[in-house]
Parts: sequence; structure tokens; C-alpha cells
Amino acid sequence: MAANLLQRSTLDELHSRSDDPAGVAPGDIAVGVIIGRASEYFDFFVYAIASVLVFPSVFFPFEQRLEGTLYAFLVFAFAFIARPFGTVAFMAIQRRFGREAKLTGALLLLGASTAGIAFLPSYAELGFAAIVMLSLLRIGQGVALGGSWDGLPSLLMLNAPQHRRGWYAMLGQLGAPVGFIVAGGLFAYLLANLSDADFLAWGWRYPFYAAFAINVVALFARLRLISTNEYARLLEERELQPTDVIEMTRSQGRNLLIGALAALASYALFHLVTVFPLSWIALYSSRSVSGFLLLQMAGAVLAAVGIVASGLIADRFGRRTTLGILACLIALFSALVPMLMDGGDIGQDIFILLGFALLGLSYGQASGAVSSNFAAKYRYTGAALTSDLAWLVGAGFAPLVALGLSAHFGLASVSLYLLSGAAGSLLALSLNRALEIRD
Repeated sequence: MAANLLQRSTLDELHSRSDDPAGVAPGDIAVGVIIGRASEYFDFFVYAIASVLVFPSVFFPFEQRLEGTLYAFLVFAFAFIARPFGTVAFMAIQRRFGREAKLTGALLLLGASTAGIAFLPSYAELGFAAIVMLSLLRIGQGVALGGSWDGLPSLLMLNAPQHRRGWYAMLGQLGAPVGFIVAGGLFAYLLANLSDADFLAWGWRYPFYAAFAINVVALFARLRLISTNEYARLLEERELQPTDVIEMTRSQGRNLLIGALAALASYALFHLVTVFPLSWIALYSSRSVSGFLLLQMAGAVLAAVGIVASGLIADRFGRRTTLGILACLIALFSALVPMLMDGGDIGQDIFILLGFALLGLSYGQASGAVSSNFAAKYRYTGAALTSDLAWLVGAGFAPLVALGLSAHFGLASVSLYLLSGAAGSLLALSLNRALEIRD
């Protein structure tokens, strides 16, 4: 009910703004942003959870469970490596064929790659070729996610009131907890109601079917927005058009680097409270995995609250200050990782709930943290590549590194890993004196 009231008040405020020169209600932009991000995050978490609970047994049965999970996390990282290449390729498609063709192609590729995973034969049936096919489909997901950038988050921020831009910046980030809750709920239900044999044989495939259906719905919802003449005019007026990547990199390389590092603490924490603890519990704890997923879903609710609060805080104190303070708090939280994760059920519960709350507060302002630093003509491409690089540097290898470190050097090494992310954020923020959002 609280979520409904939040959405209603936000959309009422957005629709009440009638000074848009192109006649587009910012509320429609907000709806497109939320729908698009929620569908992408659902895909994201379906694959991430399957990497822990399914893929070690189905695709890497020839290894011990730890090594199989590490291999699954390596394949998981392929999407983050492929994502910038997808952005560049689909920017070229947009310049030649238009925004609608680009978005349609990207989301069809994402849906086909996701649904294709649902139909994959296991290693027992196809041997090493099954791993190759899984890797190719994972790369396809990454390419598609890079190509799915539609510019709506940048458009929303540019059309939001100057004193409310922190609030509107967080709207798209709500897709992360929503996506996790739905994906986690599906897997928790299947685990609780199927035998292990049935779950590994066919039950795990259903969330991937659902992801394909959600992608189709999201595709039509977003196309309905961006295909109108009003949106085309508004995007052109704001200069939200693709530019040459080489030219943009030469001109705006500093902003790309700072943008990739400014929210590093948040992106590192992202996987250290979602994917990593689930793998650690599955490997080293006797806790029910389905019950732990329910705990993480409760944490995701706290993250959603934190994301909403981050908008209010950022508008009051500024995004740079907000991200800096949260990076310091994440650094302090990193010291608690060994004590809490090794502290039994109570310690693990505190780790998840506190970690998700911190994640919401920091991640709410992580998207496009330095997009306003880009010159207007580079903002569309710059915001997309900044997001790609932030995910690659901060989150792409986080589950692999955290599980590998904890398995071989103990949980204290995970603390150092998270601390390094916080330090990277503080360094980037100190270099960037112009982070506050402006036109």
C-alpha cells in the first residue's frame, strides 16, 4: 500500500508539470524507466540465482561444488565484459535505423538469450558443448543489456525540477529490489515445493520462461513511449542522441573513468549482499536455501525503502555528499563481514538486513552519478558507457572474487575487497568537484 501511495504521489507530481516543450509528461518517462529497469533486473537476478543453485550441478558436475560455483560465476561475468560492446554496436544500429529498431533488436536478443538458457541441455546430455552454449547465451544477454539503453533515465533527470533531481534519479533504481523480490520468490517457491531432482531436472527453467514473457511486455511498454513524435522531439532538443564512441572517449575520458569509479562501493556491495552470501550459505551452511532467499527478499524491501530515502537525502545534501557518506559507511560495514557471516543465523540475518539497507541508500544515487558532467552532445552515449564500465569494474567479477577469496583466505579477505571499493569511490568523488546535477 505504501508503494502504491509513493507511485501515485510521484506520478501526480510529475503529471502536474505542464511546461514540457514537447508535450511529454515526465510521469510517462518515469513509468518507462521503472518498467524497463525492473524487467532487466529480473533477468539479471534469475541468472544470478541460477548460477548458485543450478549451474554448478547442471553444467559443471565434473567439479566439486565450490569449483563448479566458481566456474558458474566466471560465466556470469561474461555479460559484464560484453555489455560495453553491445552499447557500441547498438549505438551504430540506432544511428542507421533509428531508436525503435535498436531497442526492439536489443530486447529481442535479451529475451531470446534468456529463453534459450531455459532450453539448454545439461552437461550430462551434451558434454562441453553445453557449457559453450551457456557462455554464448550469457554473452548475448550482456550485448543485449548494453543495447537496451534508451536514454529515458537521462531524459527524466533533465526534465525533473532542479531541486528534485535526486528524487527522480532513484526511480529507475527501484527496479533492482523489485527484480530481486520476484526472482527470489520464484526460486524460493520452486525449492520449497519440488524435490531436488525435479528442481535440477526441469523446475529451474520456469523463471527463465517468465523472464522472456516479462521482456515482451516491457518491450511494448517502452516502444509505446519512445516511438511517439513528442519523445523524438524532446530527445533531440536535449541532444540525447548517439555520438561517435572514439570521439566521445577522447573528449570525455576523464568523466568516463570517474563515473565508473564514483559508485564503486555501491556496485561492489550489490553482489556482496545478493549473490555472494547465497553461494556461501549453499556451500558452507546447513540453513535452508529457500528460507535464506526469503530473508534476502525482506532485505530487498529495506533496500527499496533506502532507495526512496536516498532521493530525499540527495536533494537535501547533494548527490556527491550522499555518495561520499555512504561510501564511508560501506567501508565501516566491510569490517563486520567476517563477524556477521560467521556469526550463525543471527549474525547472517543482521548482515543481510543491514547490508541491503546500506545498498538501497547508496545504490539509489549510483546511476548516472556523473552524467551531468558530460557535455550535452556526449551525455546519451556517455551515460550508457559509464553504466557499463561501473558494472564491469564494480560488480562483474564480485561474486567470483568474493567466493574465491573467502574459500582460500577466509572472510576477512572479503572485507578488504569491499573496503577497496569504498576507497575507490571516495577517490573518484574527491577528484570530481562538479558532481552536483545541473543542466
